[in-house]
Amino acid sequence: MANIEHLALLQEGAVRWIEWRTKNLQIEPDLSDANLRGVNLRGANLKSVNLSKADLCQTKLISANFSNANLSSANLQEAQLIDANLREANLSLANFMAANLSLADLSYSNAIAADFRSSNLNGAVLINANLIGADFRAANLRNADFGDATLRRANLSDADLMAANLNNANLSHANLYEAELISAYLFKASLHKANLICAHLTGAYLREANLSESELYQADFRWANLTKAIFIRANLTKANLRGADLRGANLSEADLRGANLRGVNLSKANLEQANLADANFEDANLSKVNLHGAIMPDGTIHN
Repeated sequence: MANIEHLALLQEGAVRWIEWRTKNLQIEPDLSDANLRGVNLRGANLKSVNLSKADLCQTKLISANFSNANLSSANLQEAQLIDANLREANLSLANFMAANLSLADLSYSNAIAADFRSSNLNGAVLINANLIGADFRAANLRNADFGDATLRRANLSDADLMAANLNNANLSHANLYEAELISAYLFKASLHKANLICAHLTGAYLREANLSESELYQADFRWANLTKAIFIRANLTKANLRGADLRGANLSEADLRGANLRGVNLSKANLEQANLADANFEDANLSKVNLHGAIMPDGTIHN
Protein backbone atom coordinates (compact mmCIF):
# COMPACT_ATOMS: atom_id res chain seq x y z
CA MET A 1 0.00 0.00 0.00
CA ALA A 2 1.04 3.58 -0.65
CA ASN A 3 2.79 5.58 2.06
CA ILE A 4 0.17 8.14 3.16
CA GLU A 5 2.72 10.94 3.55
CA HIS A 6 4.25 10.32 0.13
CA LEU A 7 0.83 10.19 -1.51
CA ALA A 8 -0.29 13.43 0.12
CA LEU A 9 2.85 15.20 -1.12
CA LEU A 10 2.38 14.01 -4.67
CA GLN A 11 -1.26 15.00 -4.73
CA GLU A 12 -0.18 18.56 -3.98
CA GLY A 13 1.29 18.64 -7.49
CA ALA A 14 4.56 18.20 -9.36
CA VAL A 15 6.24 21.38 -8.02
CA ARG A 16 5.76 20.45 -4.35
CA TRP A 17 6.81 16.86 -5.10
CA ILE A 18 10.02 17.93 -6.88
CA GLU A 19 10.95 20.20 -3.96
CA TRP A 20 10.47 17.37 -1.45
CA ARG A 21 12.40 14.83 -3.53
CA THR A 22 15.31 17.22 -4.01
CA LYS A 23 15.64 17.48 -0.24
CA ASN A 24 15.11 13.76 0.40
CA LEU A 25 17.15 11.97 -2.23
CA GLN A 26 17.83 9.01 0.07
CA ILE A 27 14.13 8.10 0.32
CA GLU A 28 12.54 5.74 -2.23
CA PRO A 29 8.85 6.67 -2.14
CA ASP A 30 6.16 4.00 -1.97
CA LEU A 31 3.08 4.83 -4.06
CA SER A 32 1.93 1.30 -4.73
CA ASP A 33 -1.85 0.98 -5.23
CA ALA A 34 -2.14 4.79 -5.11
CA ASN A 35 -5.06 6.52 -6.81
CA LEU A 36 -3.55 9.29 -8.95
CA ARG A 37 -6.19 9.28 -11.65
CA GLY A 38 -6.24 12.52 -13.65
CA VAL A 39 -3.53 14.26 -11.57
CA ASN A 40 -1.18 16.72 -13.34
CA LEU A 41 2.37 15.44 -12.71
CA ARG A 42 4.10 17.05 -15.65
CA GLY A 43 7.89 16.85 -15.23
CA ALA A 44 7.62 15.01 -11.89
CA ASN A 45 10.65 13.11 -10.60
CA LEU A 46 9.38 9.58 -9.99
CA LYS A 47 12.72 7.87 -10.39
CA SER A 48 12.89 4.52 -8.55
CA VAL A 49 9.41 5.06 -7.08
CA ASN A 50 7.23 2.04 -6.32
CA LEU A 51 4.03 2.60 -8.34
CA SER A 52 3.02 -1.02 -8.74
CA LYS A 53 -0.75 -1.37 -9.24
CA ALA A 54 -1.16 2.40 -9.04
CA ASP A 55 -4.04 4.05 -10.91
CA LEU A 56 -2.58 6.67 -13.26
CA CYS A 57 -5.42 6.60 -15.76
CA GLN A 58 -5.64 9.88 -17.74
CA THR A 59 -2.81 11.34 -15.65
CA LYS A 60 -0.64 14.07 -17.20
CA LEU A 61 2.93 12.73 -17.04
CA ILE A 62 4.57 14.71 -19.83
CA SER A 63 8.38 14.68 -19.45
CA ALA A 64 8.06 12.82 -16.12
CA ASN A 65 11.03 10.74 -14.95
CA PHE A 66 10.13 7.09 -14.24
CA SER A 67 13.61 5.64 -14.70
CA ASN A 68 14.06 2.49 -12.61
CA ALA A 69 10.53 2.91 -11.26
CA ASN A 70 8.23 -0.04 -10.56
CA LEU A 71 5.05 0.34 -12.61
CA SER A 72 4.17 -3.35 -12.74
CA SER A 73 0.42 -3.89 -13.14
CA ALA A 74 -0.14 -0.12 -13.01
CA ASN A 75 -3.06 1.43 -14.90
CA LEU A 76 -1.84 4.15 -17.30
CA GLN A 77 -4.73 3.98 -19.72
CA GLU A 78 -5.05 7.22 -21.73
CA ALA A 79 -2.20 8.77 -19.73
CA GLN A 80 -0.11 11.56 -21.30
CA LEU A 81 3.50 10.31 -21.27
CA ILE A 82 4.95 12.41 -24.08
CA ASP A 83 8.75 12.59 -23.79
CA ALA A 84 8.62 10.64 -20.50
CA ASN A 85 11.70 8.79 -19.22
CA LEU A 86 10.91 5.12 -18.54
CA ARG A 87 14.43 3.74 -18.92
CA GLU A 88 14.99 0.49 -17.03
CA ALA A 89 11.51 0.73 -15.49
CA ASN A 90 9.48 -2.34 -14.56
CA LEU A 91 6.41 -2.10 -16.81
CA SER A 92 5.38 -5.75 -16.72
CA LEU A 93 1.60 -6.24 -17.02
CA ALA A 94 1.08 -2.46 -17.06
CA ASN A 95 -1.90 -1.04 -18.96
CA PHE A 96 -0.91 1.66 -21.48
CA MET A 97 -4.00 1.27 -23.63
CA ALA A 98 -4.62 4.43 -25.71
CA ALA A 99 -1.81 6.24 -23.83
CA ASN A 100 0.35 8.85 -25.56
CA LEU A 101 4.00 7.76 -25.32
CA SER A 102 5.31 9.65 -28.32
CA LEU A 103 9.04 10.38 -28.01
CA ALA A 104 9.14 8.51 -24.68
CA ASP A 105 12.25 6.54 -23.70
CA LEU A 106 11.54 2.93 -22.71
CA SER A 107 15.06 1.65 -23.32
CA TYR A 108 16.07 -1.41 -21.27
CA SER A 109 12.63 -1.50 -19.64
CA ASN A 110 10.89 -4.73 -18.64
CA ALA A 111 7.46 -4.61 -20.30
CA ILE A 112 6.59 -8.31 -20.38
CA ALA A 113 2.89 -8.76 -21.23
CA ALA A 114 2.25 -5.01 -21.07
CA ASP A 115 -0.84 -3.68 -22.89
CA PHE A 116 -0.06 -0.99 -25.48
CA ARG A 117 -3.19 -1.43 -27.59
CA SER A 118 -4.08 1.68 -29.61
CA SER A 119 -1.30 3.62 -27.89
CA ASN A 120 0.84 6.28 -29.56
CA LEU A 121 4.56 5.43 -29.51
CA ASN A 122 5.52 7.55 -32.52
CA GLY A 123 9.27 8.19 -32.29
CA ALA A 124 9.58 6.37 -28.97
CA VAL A 125 12.85 4.63 -28.02
CA LEU A 126 12.59 0.98 -26.92
CA ILE A 127 16.19 -0.14 -27.42
CA ASN A 128 16.91 -3.47 -25.67
CA ALA A 129 13.46 -3.45 -24.07
CA ASN A 130 11.98 -6.77 -22.92
CA LEU A 131 8.58 -6.85 -24.64
CA ILE A 132 7.85 -10.57 -24.57
CA GLY A 133 4.12 -11.12 -25.01
CA ALA A 134 3.35 -7.40 -25.10
CA ASP A 135 0.18 -6.31 -26.93
CA PHE A 136 0.66 -3.57 -29.54
CA ARG A 137 -2.48 -4.16 -31.57
CA ALA A 138 -3.43 -1.11 -33.66
CA ALA A 139 -0.68 0.95 -31.99
CA ASN A 140 1.10 3.86 -33.68
CA LEU A 141 4.75 2.78 -33.75
CA ARG A 142 5.94 4.95 -36.62
CA ASN A 143 9.62 5.84 -36.42
CA ALA A 144 9.92 3.97 -33.09
CA ASP A 145 13.32 2.47 -32.26
CA PHE A 146 13.10 -1.22 -31.28
CA GLY A 147 16.77 -1.93 -31.92
CA ASP A 148 17.86 -5.17 -30.17
CA ALA A 149 14.48 -5.38 -28.42
CA THR A 150 12.91 -8.72 -27.48
CA LEU A 151 9.42 -9.00 -28.96
CA ARG A 152 8.93 -12.75 -28.83
CA ARG A 153 5.24 -13.67 -29.01
CA ALA A 154 4.28 -9.98 -29.06
CA ASN A 155 1.04 -9.05 -30.78
CA LEU A 156 1.64 -6.33 -33.40
CA SER A 157 -1.32 -7.06 -35.63
CA ASP A 158 -2.66 -3.95 -37.41
CA ALA A 159 0.17 -1.90 -35.85
CA ASP A 160 1.73 0.97 -37.80
CA LEU A 161 5.49 0.34 -37.90
CA MET A 162 6.30 2.49 -40.91
CA ALA A 163 9.98 3.48 -40.91
CA ALA A 164 10.44 1.84 -37.49
CA ASN A 165 13.86 0.47 -36.52
CA LEU A 166 13.74 -3.24 -35.68
CA ASN A 167 17.37 -4.05 -36.44
CA ASN A 168 18.51 -7.15 -34.52
CA ALA A 169 15.12 -7.37 -32.80
CA ASN A 170 13.77 -10.77 -31.76
CA LEU A 171 10.27 -11.13 -33.23
CA SER A 172 10.11 -14.92 -33.23
CA HIS A 173 6.53 -16.21 -32.95
CA ALA A 174 5.26 -12.61 -33.04
CA ASN A 175 1.90 -11.75 -34.61
CA LEU A 176 2.30 -9.09 -37.33
CA TYR A 177 -0.90 -9.83 -39.21
CA GLU A 178 -1.66 -6.91 -41.56
CA ALA A 179 1.02 -4.79 -39.86
CA GLU A 180 2.35 -1.74 -41.72
CA LEU A 181 6.12 -2.19 -42.08
CA ILE A 182 6.68 -0.02 -45.13
CA SER A 183 10.29 1.23 -45.20
CA ALA A 184 10.97 -0.42 -41.83
CA TYR A 185 14.48 -1.55 -40.88
CA LEU A 186 14.80 -5.23 -39.93
CA PHE A 187 18.49 -5.94 -40.47
CA LYS A 188 19.32 -9.35 -38.94
CA ALA A 189 15.94 -9.38 -37.19
CA SER A 190 14.61 -12.77 -36.09
CA LEU A 191 11.10 -13.45 -37.43
CA HIS A 192 11.27 -17.22 -37.01
CA LYS A 193 7.73 -18.66 -37.09
CA ALA A 194 6.26 -15.14 -37.06
CA ASN A 195 2.84 -14.40 -38.54
CA LEU A 196 3.18 -11.80 -41.31
CA ILE A 197 0.08 -12.76 -43.26
CA CYS A 198 -1.03 -9.79 -45.40
CA ALA A 199 1.68 -7.60 -43.83
CA HIS A 200 2.93 -4.60 -45.83
CA LEU A 201 6.73 -4.50 -46.19
CA THR A 202 7.18 -2.44 -49.34
CA GLY A 203 10.71 -1.02 -49.44
CA ALA A 204 11.60 -2.60 -46.09
CA TYR A 205 15.23 -3.49 -45.27
CA LEU A 206 15.48 -7.15 -44.24
CA ARG A 207 19.05 -7.99 -45.14
CA GLU A 208 20.12 -11.21 -43.33
CA ALA A 209 16.78 -11.38 -41.50
CA ASN A 210 15.59 -14.81 -40.35
CA LEU A 211 12.08 -15.57 -41.62
CA SER A 212 12.37 -19.34 -41.47
CA GLU A 213 9.05 -21.18 -41.08
CA SER A 214 7.20 -17.87 -40.99
CA GLU A 215 3.67 -17.33 -42.34
CA LEU A 216 3.90 -14.84 -45.22
CA TYR A 217 0.72 -15.56 -47.16
CA GLN A 218 -0.09 -12.55 -49.39
CA ALA A 219 2.62 -10.48 -47.68
CA ASP A 220 3.78 -7.46 -49.71
CA PHE A 221 7.58 -7.35 -50.15
CA ARG A 222 7.69 -5.16 -53.26
CA TRP A 223 11.10 -3.53 -53.74
CA ALA A 224 12.27 -4.80 -50.34
CA ASN A 225 15.92 -5.57 -49.62
CA LEU A 226 15.99 -9.28 -48.77
CA THR A 227 19.62 -10.03 -49.56
CA LYS A 228 20.89 -13.09 -47.68
CA ALA A 229 17.56 -13.36 -45.85
CA ILE A 230 16.51 -16.82 -44.59
CA PHE A 231 13.13 -18.15 -45.75
CA ILE A 232 13.67 -21.86 -45.09
CA ARG A 233 10.27 -23.63 -45.08
CA ALA A 234 8.46 -20.28 -45.06
CA ASN A 235 4.94 -19.97 -46.45
CA LEU A 236 5.11 -17.35 -49.22
CA THR A 237 2.05 -18.43 -51.16
CA LYS A 238 0.65 -15.55 -53.21
CA ALA A 239 3.22 -13.18 -51.70
CA ASN A 240 4.12 -10.11 -53.75
CA LEU A 241 7.91 -9.90 -54.16
CA ARG A 242 7.97 -7.77 -57.30
CA GLY A 243 11.31 -6.00 -57.73
CA ALA A 244 12.69 -7.34 -54.45
CA ASP A 245 16.40 -7.97 -53.96
CA LEU A 246 16.83 -11.63 -52.97
CA ARG A 247 20.50 -12.07 -53.83
CA GLY A 248 21.99 -14.89 -51.81
CA ALA A 249 18.69 -15.54 -49.99
CA ASN A 250 17.90 -19.01 -48.69
CA LEU A 251 14.43 -20.12 -49.81
CA SER A 252 14.98 -23.86 -49.56
CA GLU A 253 11.73 -25.79 -49.07
CA ALA A 254 9.79 -22.51 -49.13
CA ASP A 255 6.23 -22.51 -50.48
CA LEU A 256 6.05 -19.88 -53.24
CA ARG A 257 2.96 -21.12 -55.04
CA GLY A 258 1.33 -18.28 -56.95
CA ALA A 259 3.91 -15.76 -55.72
CA ASN A 260 4.73 -12.68 -57.77
CA LEU A 261 8.49 -12.71 -58.41
CA ARG A 262 8.44 -10.40 -61.39
CA GLY A 263 11.70 -8.50 -61.76
CA VAL A 264 13.26 -9.95 -58.60
CA ASN A 265 16.99 -10.46 -58.27
CA LEU A 266 17.58 -14.06 -57.20
CA SER A 267 21.25 -14.20 -58.10
CA LYS A 268 22.97 -16.97 -56.10
CA ALA A 269 19.76 -17.65 -54.14
CA ASN A 270 18.98 -21.12 -52.82
CA LEU A 271 15.58 -22.45 -53.97
CA GLU A 272 16.33 -26.11 -53.41
CA GLN A 273 13.11 -28.14 -53.08
CA ALA A 274 11.03 -24.95 -53.08
CA ASN A 275 7.49 -25.06 -54.45
CA LEU A 276 7.29 -22.54 -57.31
CA ALA A 277 4.06 -23.77 -58.89
CA ASP A 278 2.22 -20.96 -60.73
CA ALA A 279 4.81 -18.40 -59.57
CA ASN A 280 5.55 -15.45 -61.87
CA PHE A 281 9.29 -15.13 -62.71
CA GLU A 282 8.93 -12.63 -65.56
CA ASP A 283 12.11 -10.51 -65.94
CA ALA A 284 13.64 -12.16 -62.85
CA ASN A 285 17.41 -12.56 -62.48
CA LEU A 286 18.01 -16.28 -61.92
CA SER A 287 21.77 -16.38 -62.44
CA LYS A 288 23.54 -19.07 -60.40
CA VAL A 289 20.29 -19.99 -58.60
CA ASN A 290 20.10 -23.41 -56.94
CA LEU A 291 16.83 -24.99 -58.14
CA HIS A 292 17.68 -28.61 -57.33
CA GLY A 293 14.48 -30.53 -56.61
CA ALA A 294 12.31 -27.43 -56.91
CA ILE A 295 8.78 -27.66 -58.30
CA MET A 296 8.83 -25.26 -61.24
CA PRO A 297 5.99 -22.92 -62.29
CA ASP A 298 4.82 -25.43 -64.90
CA GLY A 299 4.69 -28.25 -62.29
CA THR A 300 7.84 -30.07 -63.39
CA ILE A 301 10.58 -30.91 -60.90
CA HIS A 302 13.98 -29.39 -61.59
CA ASN A 303 16.90 -31.80 -61.39
